[in-house]
Amino acid sequence: MADQLISTADHDTLPGNYVRPEAQRPRLADVLSDASIPVVDLANPDRAKLVSQVGAACRSHGFFQVLNHGVPVELTLSVLAVAHDFFRLPAEEKAKLYSDDPAKKIRLSTSFNVRKETVHNWRDYLRLHCYPLHRYLPDWPSNPPSFREIISTYCKEVRELGFRLYGAISESLGLEQDYVKKVLGEQEQHMAVNFYPKCPEPELTFGLPAHTDPNALTILLMDQQVAGLQVLKEGRWIAVNPQPNALVINIGDQLQALSNGRYKSVWHRAVVNSDKARMSVASFLCPCNDVLIGPAQKLITDGSPAVYRNYTYDEYYKKFWSRNLDQEHCLELFRTTPTDTS
Repeated sequence: MADQLISTADHDTLPGNYVRPEAQRPRLADVLSDASIPVVDLANPDRAKLVSQVGAACRSHGFFQVLNHGVPVELTLSVLAVAHDFFRLPAEEKAKLYSDDPAKKIRLSTSFNVRKETVHNWRDYLRLHCYPLHRYLPDWPSNPPSFREIISTYCKEVRELGFRLYGAISESLGLEQDYVKKVLGEQEQHMAVNFYPKCPEPELTFGLPAHTDPNALTILLMDQQVAGLQVLKEGRWIAVNPQPNALVINIGDQLQALSNGRYKSVWHRAVVNSDKARMSVASFLCPCNDVLIGPAQKLITDGSPAVYRNYTYDEYYKKFWSRNLDQEHCLELFRTTPTDTS
């Protein structure tokens, strides 16, 4: 099955099972390339202003970039370099890690969920569970030789950054600073190392189609040389142009539920290009599987009733993976009452 990996060969034409129906194509000419998403400087000594900026970004875009985030620049460069080295490994080496089973905690795969899809996505990815590290690290790739050390160091740094962001997000909602971290329990952490090869016909396919993230918070390390991430804002797709040394943050479905819909887990997608391969590393902070998730009690009032029912993350995650990636927002299945989503 590892011969399904698209990173093992060059492609002069796009295989038919990657071609989207015309109505589902990315329409790259319609994308806003000069728009911007909010940028937050985490070194801002004015805490109230920083918290206000984070809250505004979560309401308006559900996405923002962070500067002075505390993750060493040298480390982020090493992460991207060792990720590139991994995808350059011989096909037989990568085949040892290949699996199309979404339940497998460490796997190299392609597209999104090849068992369910009718049209594939122009992406190979390495999926890693990252917390607790001592449990999963022995099963991570042993090649390249520096992979485990570099990626595990990055995982620890990103986890701490995520918890710092939780504090600002909690405060911006008028909650105790530790509210989000406490209510989500002993959180799991996953990583997707995404590789998008050069694509012969990028206007016909996606790296990943429009989707929201099922977890709580996503921290994305983007290729500084090649753009590809796009965010939906007021019906238009906006290209996310990476700021030097920034990390991209996006609100996941669980924070939309916890905020009672004030903050948005927005649709985003990855497009590909014919000139250069692209790499990204997404880190996902995920609630404990058995923790009960729902709108914060303090955010429920007579004028603002609960938008979502309570549920466990295990229930939500299973529902998310049972669907196609680009179906309706999975949170719609957990509303207290059906409503007009316009």
